[in-house]
Amino acid sequence: MNIERILNAFSHTSALIVGDVCLDRWCTYDPAASDVSRETGIPRIGVVSTEVTPGAGGTVANNLAALGIGRVAMIGAVGDDGSGYELKRALKVRGISTELLVTAAALPTFTYTKLLNQQTGDEDQPRVDFIFAEPLPAFVETQVIARLRNSAGDFDLILVSDQAETSQGGVITGAVRNFISELASSHPEKLIWVDSRMRSHLFRKAILKPNEREFAAASMLALGRLDYEGFRRHVDSRLLFVTQGSRGVTVVDSQGEQLVPTRAVDKPVDICGAGDSFSAAASVALAATGSGMDAAQFGNLVASITIMKKGTGTASPEEVRKISRTAGAPA
Repeated sequence: MNIERILNAFSHTSALIVGDVCLDRWCTYDPAASDVSRETGIPRIGVVSTEVTPGAGGTVANNLAALGIGRVAMIGAVGDDGSGYELKRALKVRGISTELLVTAAALPTFTYTKLLNQQTGDEDQPRVDFIFAEPLPAFVETQVIARLRNSAGDFDLILVSDQAETSQGGVITGAVRNFISELASSHPEKLIWVDSRMRSHLFRKAILKPNEREFAAASMLALGRLDYEGFRRHVDSRLLFVTQGSRGVTVVDSQGEQLVPTRAVDKPVDICGAGDSFSAAASVALAATGSGMDAAQFGNLVASITIMKKGTGTASPEEVRKISRTAGAPA
């Protein structure tokens, strides 16, 4: 794996993220200020500071931007509300284009609110999430497909973020998913990378990256058994990456399957977002080298950096170079 070749490819690469995007709101509270409300008798949580970051597909985009991607944009749906404004601002300050986002008053901006204890730094209170559990409005779905159709040719990579854990899905509806599969079939030269929590088995022709739990569920639904190669053939994909946490990632292609170990990390700080950082790094490495093994190794390397940071961390090129030297990877 040539680290410099891959890192240099980022500035010459453009990526389009399509799918679910959310706002992560990190609220630090002071336990000493958490007294009881006089009006209701219910304990209050006294938030003393707030930070917002892009989440879901926004985490992938954020990782790409941190690694120096030449151009990155998002297609998704946000509400015409304050959280939508904050999300767009958080994307823009990271150099991520929001021009293709669909803004609709008919839905709220998907928002995770996480409460961190000021004294310990731990997230130790229940999350408050703003969710949309209804099917995506038809006019939003139509706009998402139209924007994807009109812009797909302008980008080297398309990364699909299908993170909604509802039966009908989120932005990646059946119609959007079918269009993505048709795009992958009609443009085999286009690298389309899919990360789907619940519906990997429904995509076709794309490169898939489930984690081992997601793969097991999808394989059982599709085949009634756990079968890497059988599943790869079922979805008609040239490459399947199954991430397996601290063990690494299994790469499956027409030649078989191989586990690519990751760099050992003692006491990771926060594994949240590790799969997204892997996708960002590995997809560009795959485009640059054409090698599934190189892609897995580079994705593992970047993820080993991000899990040592609080929240959905990112990795810079300088951090990648430093870690690659200590890990003995060729530069």
